[in-house]
Amino acid sequence: MTISLVTGANRGIGLEVCRQLAARGHEVLLGARDPAAAERAAKEAGATPVVLDVTSAADVERVAAEVGRLDVLVNNAAITYDTWQRPSTADLDVVRDAAETNLYGPWRLTQALLPALRRSAHGRVVNVSSEAASLAGMGSGTPAYTASKVALNALTKMFAAELRPDGILVNAVCPGWVATDMGGPGGRPVADGAASVVWAATLPDGGPTGGFFRDGRPVPW
Repeated sequence: MTISLVTGANRGIGLEVCRQLAARGHEVLLGARDPAAAERAAKEAGATPVVLDVTSAADVERVAAEVGRLDVLVNNAAITYDTWQRPSTADLDVVRDAAETNLYGPWRLTQALLPALRRSAHGRVVNVSSEAASLAGMGSGTPAYTASKVALNALTKMFAAELRPDGILVNAVCPGWVATDMGGPGGRPVADGAASVVWAATLPDGGPTGGFFRDGRPVPW
């Protein structure tokens, strides 16, 4: 049985990733900050609820102690798509808050779960990023979100390089502009964005690592 943990999974892309992984036969651990939301979403997705705030060291330590083996970690939890800000006037407290969830949260959780991932014969880490973090086409918008996702991409490259000898594949995935609470109306279906993440979560041994992808195709760094 493949065991997968998805963070920020009580709605949107995270919830749909849980659904798709469960449909593939994975035992899915659905992480969410609110216990009631986790319970409700887990019933909907066919998953097991896990109360997990990635900014809480206590939560992360508890989950790491409870997970014996882990095959797939999807770092999906993210906040603050700050369309109202520009870098010249950005509130740096907002930037710091975004980094706590979007960068330090995945970093902390990946560190804590590495022993469990190393017990897997097919470890996978997927960091849900965004094309907004692509330096090739970057503008001035959403500075808190964008800067945190650029840093997450860098973290992806570093973990991939370190964990390559262990056979753990680490990749960043852009799900595209998806019609979610964060993305707003007009985006593509949630199922399509989630499928992009699931692709990286289910890569075969010998698949790519240290890459940035959307729909299985490279995104410019």
